[in-house]
Amino acid sequence: MSKKIVIIDDDIDLCTLLTKTLQTEGYQVKACHCGETGLAEAITGDYQLVVLDIMLPKLSGFEVLTGIRQRSNVPVLMLTAKDGEIDKVSGLRMGADDYMTKPFSNHEFLARVASLLRRYTVFNTSGELPVQVLDIGKLRIDPLRHEVRTEHGVIKLTAKEFDLLYFLARNQGRVFTKKQIYRSVWDDEYAFDDNNIMVHIRRLRKKIEPDPENPIYILTVWGVGYKFGGDPA
Repeated sequence: MSKKIVIIDDDIDLCTLLTKTLQTEGYQVKACHCGETGLAEAITGDYQLVVLDIMLPKLSGFEVLTGIRQRSNVPVLMLTAKDGEIDKVSGLRMGADDYMTKPFSNHEFLARVASLLRRYTVFNTSGELPVQVLDIGKLRIDPLRHEVRTEHGVIKLTAKEFDLLYFLARNQGRVFTKKQIYRSVWDDEYAFDDNNIMVHIRRLRKKIEPDPENPIYILTVWGVGYKFGGDPA
C-alpha cells in the first residue's frame, strides 16, 4: 500500500509541484492551503507524513504543529523561508522532525521524505520492528510499542525523538559524533545540520532526564559528540 502524505502550504503552485513530484514516486498526496483545514486533515486522515509550511492563513504552521503533536507522533517536515533560522529552531523545539529551507530541489525533497517515511515505517510495522526492549536505569524503551516509560509514566516523543533516543540507548556507552548521529538517525549525511541535532538532544533531555541541566542519560562528550550513559539506580 502506498504511503499517504498531506501537504499544508498556501503556495498553490508549490503544492502542485510537490504533489506531482510525490505522485511520480507512488505516494498518495493531499494538499491543503490553510492551517485550519490542514490540521483537521492531518489528524483525521491517517497520514504517514505531514509536509508543513510555517506561514499559513487562519492557523500558523506552529499552531498546526502543536495541534498535531497533541494527537499524533506522525513525522512532520517543516518548510521555512531562507532567512528563517529562528523559525527552524522553534519548529524543532515544538516537535517537528526535520525542516527544509525554500527553495529546495526535488531530489533533496524526495530524499528527506523517503528518510522520514522509512524510519516511521520501521517503528510502526510489526514485521520490521526491532525486538529489543531496553531497560536502562529508570527508562524503559520499547520499540514494539514505540513507547518510552520513566518512573512518572509514558513519555510522549515524536518519531524522530524516539529514533534518536533508541539509537543512542542501544549503543550505550559508545561515543558518536554529530555527523555519525545524523547519518544514522536522519539517514542523510549530505544534509548534515548541527543545529537540528542539538535541538533534538535538548528536547529529549527535557523529556527524559530527571534534571535536564545535569543529564545522566544523554551525555555530551566535549569536542567529540554524545553518548548514552544511564542511571544505575
